[in-house]
Amino acid sequence: MAIIDNGIYVNGVRTANPGSLDETFELMRERGGMGWIGLYRPDAAELQAVAAEFGLHELAVEDALRGHQRPKLEQYEDHLFVVLRPARYLDAEEEVEFGEVHVFVGSDFVVTVRHAEEPDLGRVRRRLEVEPELLAHGPEAVLYAILDEVVDRYAPVLAGLENDIDEIENQLFVDDVDATQRIYELSREVLDFQRAAQPLTEMVGALLREGEKRGADAELQRRLRDVHDHTIRVADRAATFRAVLENALTVESTIVARRQNEEMRRMTEESMRQGEQMKRISAWAAILFAPTLIGAIYGMNFRYMPELDWPLGYPLSIAAMAALAGGLWLAFRRKGWL
Repeated sequence: MAIIDNGIYVNGVRTANPGSLDETFELMRERGGMGWIGLYRPDAAELQAVAAEFGLHELAVEDALRGHQRPKLEQYEDHLFVVLRPARYLDAEEEVEFGEVHVFVGSDFVVTVRHAEEPDLGRVRRRLEVEPELLAHGPEAVLYAILDEVVDRYAPVLAGLENDIDEIENQLFVDDVDATQRIYELSREVLDFQRAAQPLTEMVGALLREGEKRGADAELQRRLRDVHDHTIRVADRAATFRAVLENALTVESTIVARRQNEEMRRMTEESMRQGEQMKRISAWAAILFAPTLIGAIYGMNFRYMPELDWPLGYPLSIAAMAALAGGLWLAFRRKGWL
């Protein structure tokens, strides 16, 4: 059943708990009180029945059925349509989970349509029912309490985001830790949170301005101003978080680039060191090659070879080997290979 809670309120006191929509409409007419109907993922027939009774605009009804709406406040001829995006922070996943609630507010009724578990509108209802003097202000008081609940639940989200941002800042200068992906993912969560929370400042401001025009109750206006102040602080902190993460991403990019440059420098130095070693090896190979060549030729033991019967042939060969090797050593030494 889509109806989660359903009550009739007269002068801020709950006087009936209708078991069906038809009974709700009948009691509202009989007692002249306010009806507060809480729906959870209603189907088209259920929401159309409510829309027909209260004259809800078809575009607003379509939005409430479809869901996935941006936060907004729309004024129709005889009722308001409000979309809110409550949120909670999942610390293990470092994600912000968003809910969605649609609120229709008329002169004598409030209809809430939820598409997720958040916000806990049962808590809102219980809070108001123990404050009948506030609930006596009717649908405007209910709307204020829902706004207050949504904005209050943003505080743990901000605390969770701030904690993770502090962890990222501590990771930035730790060697062998690449925080780029974490920064990017957290930036995306902050951006989504901004999109959910930032419109509330203008929405509550519009309600305050409208209340001043109509001469709304002073106490209710004071409470709305308090919610408005909270929305401004939430928006400011979210904007600060986004700026901090953008700076952190810039710093992380700089650190990663520096690490890459240092690694490239080490690789270049290693390559140069290996090149020097190769030059030394090549030089000594060339030095040893000359005497080896001469020795190899005269070691072939052919009978008819020049200087085989010459008494100075052997010492001359040794001298040639030494001279050739020495000459190569000097040449490589001058070139810096040795």
